[in-house]
Amino acid sequence: MTQQSSENTDYDNPWKTFIELYFREFLAFFFPTIEADVDWSKPVRFLDKELQKIVRDAEIPKRYADKLVEVHRLRGERTLVICHIEVQSQEERDFVARMYSYNYRLRDRYNCPVVSLAILGDDRPNWRPSRFYDELWGCATHFEFPIVKLSDYQSQWTELEAIQNPFAVVAMAHLKTKETHNQPLERKRWRYHLTTMLYDRGYSEQDILELHNFLDWLMNLPEELERQLQAELETFEEARRMKYVSSLERRAKLEEKQAIALNMLRRNLDMELIAEVTGLTIAEIQILQSQQQQD
Repeated sequence: MTQQSSENTDYDNPWKTFIELYFREFLAFFFPTIEADVDWSKPVRFLDKELQKIVRDAEIPKRYADKLVEVHRLRGERTLVICHIEVQSQEERDFVARMYSYNYRLRDRYNCPVVSLAILGDDRPNWRPSRFYDELWGCATHFEFPIVKLSDYQSQWTELEAIQNPFAVVAMAHLKTKETHNQPLERKRWRYHLTTMLYDRGYSEQDILELHNFLDWLMNLPEELERQLQAELETFEEARRMKYVSSLERRAKLEEKQAIALNMLRRNLDMELIAEVTGLTIAEIQILQSQQQQD
């Protein structure tokens, strides 16, 4: 993958790709009440081309990593979910108007409920646009939508490190990418930390690969630092593999000793002799004896 400079971070596309891969986890992490009301036994459809047409028809500049997703509620009705990922560093005056425009155009087009969601990835703590209101001569429009402010997670770092949902890692990566703007050495340090952390969170091999790709894409580094990081990660993975092999070898030796001890117990040999031959403690041999009697 061609690396970008840290001054030209691509926030949109990594989010967009990862939401499509882990849409249920996305809702479970950021909007759990919505996730609980979706019927996941029915197919989920991504309708990004339809959303692009709405944006094009409305002549709205494409500045968000938007996803349009068709789901079904547990009670059966079809619902459209629009996920707006707003990652710009400055406030957008017309953001709520755009959210409203997307919503009513999609509702008119598909004639079904449309839910708009916004993830705000900027670093302006007081910018929390969640309400569009317009009124003239007694005719009023009032539109509200749920938002998540990623900067709020900064004070919940310990909790994020303990959460299994992959979007906890995504949130941490986003925060550290913003924080290390124009600080490539610090970004490299955090990317190494987040990448190596993946191996201890119980993820599947595929999940680790996808998160690794997300971190690689989002937390981009200059070419020389990227080479250094990859070398460090290779060393880490090799050491981890050797540790895993060593653990397997220790387990195999223990099982061999236990098999010998069980055979000697069946011959009613003295426990001290068994301990001397196998290297097991008397307590370990007593546990084996108890298990043997239960069998």
